[in-house]
Amino acid sequence: MNWIEQINWSDGLVPVIAQDSVTGVVLMFAFMNHEALLKTVEIGEAVYWSRSRKKLWHKGEESGHVQKVVEIRLDCDRDVILLKVQQQGGIACHTGRESCFFEKLVDATWVTDQPVIKDPKEIYKK
Repeated sequence: MNWIEQINWSDGLVPVIAQDSVTGVVLMFAFMNHEALLKTVEIGEAVYWSRSRKKLWHKGEESGHVQKVVEIRLDCDRDVILLKVQQQGGIACHTGRESCFFEKLVDATWVTDQPVIKDPKEIYKK
């Protein structure tokens, strides 16, 4: 059995966590299908499966904020992938923030605790 067949896929997808390889900050969560994972390994940059658009999504294809893959890890149940990445431009979130996890629960209220680094209107020109 080859390495990709050893992953426990769910409906052809595997959840993926992207983490900054230096700081350890969790940047985002997404999914990959077989093709996305193979492409990620081939080019050394994160490629995900967009469930909403039903197509491959090369992270940073529009924004330039690509994720250079440093390491790919598989969890103990072999059903979640951890990508350790170098986030180009320091922005992983489409909101212009470092991380997609920019809200935390404080006294039953979601509080934003990360600034917008760059206005999304400047990032996404389409």
